[in-house]
Amino acid sequence: MTRACLAESSDKSEGGESDTGPCVEELVALTKDKKTALIGEYKTHDNDTGSPEVQVAILSERITYLTEHFKSHAKDHHSRRGLLKLVGQRRRLLDYLKSKDSDRYAEVIKRLGIRK
Repeated sequence: MTRACLAESSDKSEGGESDTGPCVEELVALTKDKKTALIGEYKTHDNDTGSPEVQVAILSERITYLTEHFKSHAKDHHSRRGLLKLVGQRRRLLDYLKSKDSDRYAEVIKRLGIRK
């Protein structure tokens, strides 16, 4: 929590109100449940956890989270480096998928809505 959020929550606690105010972030980093759901949605067979489709979907979710994070934390340059590394990793996976099977590549792009 930021200092303003801490001050607000302590003020509300004294007044008897709940501390779920405007400081509660709606976005949460990739949880185990979310990751399992993504794997279930993009897997190519029953035991699939590491196919390029699954990896790209997980990276895309993390990229979306960090993009939202930077809307309120514009000067967080350390995390921005991490975002650039994630984007590069996703790009390499997509390039690999495009060279191996262009139909699977097109399907992943369409399902994730990455390209316009």
